Amino acid sequence: MAELALEDRYRGYLTCLNERRFHDLPEFVHDPVVHNDRTLTIAEFQDLLRRDATEIPDLHYAIERLVVQGEEVACRIRFDCTPTASFRGIPPTGRSISFVEHVFYRYRDGRIAEIWSLIDMEAIREQLTGSGPDA
Repeated sequence: MAELALEDRYRGYLTCLNERRFHDLPEFVHDPVVHNDRTLTIAEFQDLLRRDATEIPDLHYAIERLVVQGEEVACRIRFDCTPTASFRGIPPTGRSISFVEHVFYRYRDGRIAEIWSLIDMEAIREQLTGSGPDA
């Protein structure tokens, strides 16, 4: 798949997430998909993304950096949002947070087959609770 076409596919995937069209994920993601070395069915992956959108209703995936090489995509995604429910075990405080996700994707046949994602949970915890190593 040409890199420009793959970039367009990836941008379409993020649009799908931002528009909460989780039922359209099979167009972009294999079933099953490997997420951080854990194999998930498409239904399990949809549930994971729905959970994040429920916990953070204003969650919006904004591309900061995007690199496409062959069948792989690397992206730094910025989130500026306000959790309204417990997010990954951290209770909501009404505070807005900003964080980035560094994520790598491997495509197969035009759809995402593998995902490796890293989020700085300590930075999120510090913003929500005001506690951390430097507090």
